[in-house]
Amino acid sequence: MSNNDIIVSLDIGTSKVRAIIGEVVNGTINIIGVGSAESEGIRKGAIVDIDQTVHSIRSAIDHAERMVGIQISEVYVGISGNHISLQSSHGVVAVSNDDREIGEEDIDRVIQAARVIALPPEREIVGVVPKQYLVDGQEGINDPRGMIGVRLEVEATIITGAKTGIHNLMRVVEKSELKVAGLILMSLASGNLALSKDEKAVGTVLVDIGAGATTIAVFDEGNLVATSTIQIGGEFISNDISIGLHTQLEIAEKIKLKYGCASVEDSAPDQVFKVTRMGSNVEKEFSQVDLANIVEPRVEEIFQLIRAEVHRLGFGNLAGGYVLTGGTVCMPGILAIAQSELATSVRIAVPDFIGVRDPSYTSGVGIIQFVSKYMKNRNSGITKKLAVKTTKKSSDSQKPGWVDRVKNFFSEFI
Repeated sequence: MSNNDIIVSLDIGTSKVRAIIGEVVNGTINIIGVGSAESEGIRKGAIVDIDQTVHSIRSAIDHAERMVGIQISEVYVGISGNHISLQSSHGVVAVSNDDREIGEEDIDRVIQAARVIALPPEREIVGVVPKQYLVDGQEGINDPRGMIGVRLEVEATIITGAKTGIHNLMRVVEKSELKVAGLILMSLASGNLALSKDEKAVGTVLVDIGAGATTIAVFDEGNLVATSTIQIGGEFISNDISIGLHTQLEIAEKIKLKYGCASVEDSAPDQVFKVTRMGSNVEKEFSQVDLANIVEPRVEEIFQLIRAEVHRLGFGNLAGGYVLTGGTVCMPGILAIAQSELATSVRIAVPDFIGVRDPSYTSGVGIIQFVSKYMKNRNSGITKKLAVKTTKKSSDSQKPGWVDRVKNFFSEFI
């Protein structure tokens, strides 16, 4: 197994931290290792305890390492949250070569020109995603390399985030004795995996319903055009079950995973289970129908909020409808509720890779595919020394270099 063909993604979620190891062989991705751990120190998608989060990351990484028998030193980290925002930018440069042939250097320069925007001091550029290039006024060019021209322009989307959120994310990964090979916007990575080219072209809303938050990403005309985060997710369903059945939250979570059904109509009255009531050792019997009567109103509310947010963003009637992903959408009956509340076409996206055929892995697998697609011809240092564990000292010594790499990460995708 060639080390140069290994890509490791790290998805730090509210309920789980997932490390996924992908091997790229002749352009084909194979998932060879998966590690997951209970997420501690994360609330509603944000880091609230550095040390607990570090412990969760190490547990997930160790699990993945044992599965494959290698040591991981570099990871591509997914970033999301309500602090992420998008804005359009325009860059213009003169082609530098004497023969007027556009080369890699010209593309790098025009991307850097697009990065020159006014930003508040508390915000930082996460990446630049080119939408199209223009050569001497000719529009709609995806890759201008090798073309002849005098003036090169780019229309790009600038992804920015709060410095606090970005630096805390880097900090927990660094304290886990790992190096950040790059930060990837999870909406972008998930969309690359879950949506077809046609869906992105006609306009589609990708909804990732996690435990603590729901991320909405709108794709139109082939590009990510809007993103938003709603602070509601699967944890709210567990809380409702805990209150409705008068039981501990931990028990409610297990009941949700084992017996949960989002639709009363689809639930089975003969599916029964016993629950230990809070404050006593008394057990009471409930049916799946009883559980669905608690779950269904909350699931309906989640999709009502999603629809309202998409309308607020100004994309209420996209032809591609909605595509759902994330751990919460695994619950039986959720698709029927979504179709009813969203009143359009809805489907659930599942990664088509052995070992990760579950909506909760969409972001992690999406990061691997995204890096493979856009970094495959780059000398990006992808886990070149997997067999050598990065020490804190070596991590600190490389800090200025990898911070710069992260800041310029998306500009290298061309």
